[in-house]
Amino acid sequence: MSIKNLLIEMKNLSELMVDLAYSAVLFNSKAAAEEVIELENKVNAMNYEIKKESLVAARSYEDAEKLTALLEIAEAAESIANAAKDLADLVITGFKPHPVFKMVMEESDKSIVRVTIDESSELANNTLGDLLLVNRTGMRVIAIRRGISWIYGPDKHTTLLANDTLILKGTEAGAELLEKLATGACSLDDIPEELDED
Repeated sequence: MSIKNLLIEMKNLSELMVDLAYSAVLFNSKAAAEEVIELENKVNAMNYEIKKESLVAARSYEDAEKLTALLEIAEAAESIANAAKDLADLVITGFKPHPVFKMVMEESDKSIVRVTIDESSELANNTLGDLLLVNRTGMRVIAIRRGISWIYGPDKHTTLLANDTLILKGTEAGAELLEKLATGACSLDDIPEELDED
């Protein structure tokens, strides 16, 4: 991976980690907290790779000066990741957030869910655009884990596959629908194309 690609990946990871970490604390989700801790290890490894690549790439004092700015960006991304991990650690150790924290967070975040797509699910082999999950369930896919790799910021062209693990954010009712869809317990025909706001 080039330094540029490593920095892009670190940015994507640190953004996802913050989202997951706040949601983990708010909803006491150990699953989300565990994802954050796993991702933090990856960010640390990427920062280490950037340092190595920078040392190899610097052939002059001028090169080193230019690369210093990139190293500082990587350090900042790692600091964000470390802070997200600190939040996740609170959940793992059994920390219960103060009611005021819940009130503040409920203004911005609703719910987070992690589901794995079963082979019998209608979600498999369809694009997010075709599925209209946001319209139908109020849940937005923020990341997809496929094997050992991640897809961040998936768009309407992203195809979901069997055994993909989806990280979604939205309403509790939507989370329940998504879990049923992912396991094949219900079909898309059971859910209208537009979420009933009432």
